Amino acid sequence: RWLVAGIVGLTVLCLYLTYSRSAMVGLAAAVLLIALLRYRKLLLWGVIGLALLLLLPQTQDYVARFVEGIQGQDLATQMRFGEYRDALRLIARYPVFGVGFSGTPDIDLYIGVSSVYLLMAETMGVVGLLSFLAAMLVYFVTFFSTMRRGLSDDRRETLLLGLSAAVAGVLVSGVLDHYLFNLAYPHMVSLFWIYVGLGMAAILIERKGQKVRSSL
Repeated sequence: RWLVAGIVGLTVLCLYLTYSRSAMVGLAAAVLLIALLRYRKLLLWGVIGLALLLLLPQTQDYVARFVEGIQGQDLATQMRFGEYRDALRLIARYPVFGVGFSGTPDIDLYIGVSSVYLLMAETMGVVGLLSFLAAMLVYFVTFFSTMRRGLSDDRRETLLLGLSAAVAGVLVSGVLDHYLFNLAYPHMVSLFWIYVGLGMAAILIERKGQKVRSSL
């Protein structure tokens, strides 16, 4: 457990040092999912962590950056607002199948926006975006159904919770970031789908075990 605690602590520290607000929100969403489904003590630790973040002098710059982002005052957020407007213009012109990955046919438009979902709609249109959302919906409906029935193996439950929380964190973070649907970062895209595949494999293995137990 000490080794795991050290790994988690180092990971959170590295994430904090990136100053990525979307990544921190994604982490919070992942931890919240785990806390609500299994480890309620994480809610207390989350409150303590939030209190430290708000009170410690060393974290005030980080808090100020969050507040500026929410209020739309910092340059990065203002640039994102411009990207969102341009992305919606592109999607409005090519709503069904998008413009593909090679570029836009119009000189006044461009591909590139800090949001996985808008980027999908730009390149693959509403059809592609809805296909992705449908796949994620199937994943999480199956996941919650499996969790509700109860898992017999604690190790398998831990694995399934971790993988699904990671996927959920990425989906939340993707609202304000683009790395997980960007051809410039194929390793990140691959990592996401590996997690989805491993999570679904764990779900199907557990559901098979549940059917066997119910038939006995």
